[in-house]
Amino acid sequence: MRYDNIKPGTFIKRPNRFVAHIEVDGKIEICHVKNTGRCRELLPEGARVLVQDCGHPGRKTRYDLISVWKGDRLVNMDSQAPNKVFREWAESSGYFGKLQLIKPEQKYGSSRFDFYLEAPDRRIFVEVKGVTLEEEGVVRFPDAPTERGVKHLNELRACLEDGYEAMVAFIIQMKNVDHFEPNDVMHPAFGESLRKLAESGGQVIALDCLVTETVLAARDFVEVRL
Repeated sequence: MRYDNIKPGTFIKRPNRFVAHIEVDGKIEICHVKNTGRCRELLPEGARVLVQDCGHPGRKTRYDLISVWKGDRLVNMDSQAPNKVFREWAESSGYFGKLQLIKPEQKYGSSRFDFYLEAPDRRIFVEVKGVTLEEEGVVRFPDAPTERGVKHLNELRACLEDGYEAMVAFIIQMKNVDHFEPNDVMHPAFGESLRKLAESGGQVIALDCLVTETVLAARDFVEVRL
């Protein structure tokens, strides 16, 4: 996926989950944060960020926070991006064979999964998770407790019991990482549910991303350690 109207800025503070104060073009602006996670390690005061000038009439904020420099690594923070990235990858990579259907926001049971895919002799439910938490090359999910995430994993197991395939795809919104693992310290129940899904035959994959000022695209598989 590609962004336009990107500008550099400097992070000042984040008074709540939804907005940040950013210095852009020498002015202090209130910026929409497209990620409700904690992201504390990404946003110290003075962090170099990239924002998108949306300029849509009726918006409360002019800018969206898109990515941040963590040292020499550019990390995409847009929580709406991983689903778009996964879809582009699913359609172009050939990983699922010849896709006949890719349907977003598919309801099943009491959950709504990110995607339902069909290929010859395959029916697959997919849940996509964006990953921004990194420490010494190890990336982890989640960065805050997610009961909704646990519910989705448990219902993916129900999909398996009903004869579907089930997958969790972790889209790592950065490059040059060593491996992915569940964040058992932050939310043990999520890690436990992820391992149960894998043991039941569910697929757990992780893909890193090319991140530039204007592009986010899935690239290489990353080792998953459960």
